[in-house]
Amino acid sequence: MSSEYDGAQGKQGNTEYGRKRFKRSRSHFADRITAAGEDGWPVEAGRYRLVVNRACPWANRTLISRRLLGLEPAISIGVTDPIQDDRSWRFTLDPGDRDPVLGIRFLSEAYDARETGYPGGVSVPAIVDVPSGKLVTNDFQQITLDFATEWTALHRDGAPDLYPEALRDEIDEVMDGVYRNVNNGVYRAGFATTQDEYEAAYHDVFRELDELSARLSGRRYLVGESITEADIRLFTTLVRFDPVYQGHFKCNRNKIAEDAVLWAYARDLYQTPGFGDTVDFDHIKRHYYEVHTGINPTGVVPAGPDLSGWLTPHHREQLGGHPFGDGTPPAPPPESERVPATGRP
Repeated sequence: MSSEYDGAQGKQGNTEYGRKRFKRSRSHFADRITAAGEDGWPVEAGRYRLVVNRACPWANRTLISRRLLGLEPAISIGVTDPIQDDRSWRFTLDPGDRDPVLGIRFLSEAYDARETGYPGGVSVPAIVDVPSGKLVTNDFQQITLDFATEWTALHRDGAPDLYPEALRDEIDEVMDGVYRNVNNGVYRAGFATTQDEYEAAYHDVFRELDELSARLSGRRYLVGESITEADIRLFTTLVRFDPVYQGHFKCNRNKIAEDAVLWAYARDLYQTPGFGDTVDFDHIKRHYYEVHTGINPTGVVPAGPDLSGWLTPHHREQLGGHPFGDGTPPAPPPESERVPATGRP
């Protein structure tokens, strides 16, 4: 998760937002890990480590995809502290403040191993080549698509098809609106520096949410009869909306919990194996409210909202559809990857 302001990278750690218009930075390291290894990075079990932060919606997408596809044995994960310092993402949740596989204290060390003096931001998700310690990719848009289409030889038995070829044009169209107006729209609203910028982003967010609500009123999933990449991308913003974006980012026309369709849809996904079991509400709230000092200078983290509603019945199964298509649910997460009780409803 990284951002820039008309080309100027925001200060890492205690981020100083607010001087320039928000603009999401492009992924500088866009190599791909593919079955054929065209970029020099072939799919290989155990070779790579996925570095994430559970607060970050873009990283959360990779965790969900990895779980649904059963890639846990093929690619390990390193989880960073939700609170950054001046060197950005750090491994202070691990013994000795070092990632136990990569042996580094900061994700920036993997960036430096790939490109000395790289001037850009250090973002998650990131995939690191374990033998060399070098960053392979931080292309948050492509990583999950490649998990679905290039890592198929390592998928679990019964893994769903998250990016079915016959539906890709429709999925891409839906994801484009979700990305521009929802995933990125909430940030544009939250980091706006003028009233006009804020209101334009605010209206984009809720116009798109209204259209998505209408779309989902008669169908269980965004595209087709089962979960796809489009649902994953929308879910990671919806699950953060009421705890963070509604107040912290001033997207306060209404809560997701006040839209009957989107609230039921979000709960349906949250209660689906592979979704809610990747979400850490404690990390989410502490990251946004403590790191974004330009928006929340006191660093006070709100006590609410009440999260118990995430576990209430949603009744979306009445719309039909099958969450995993012809496949099966993933197994429970490994004990070492389970979200602590402090992060669950």
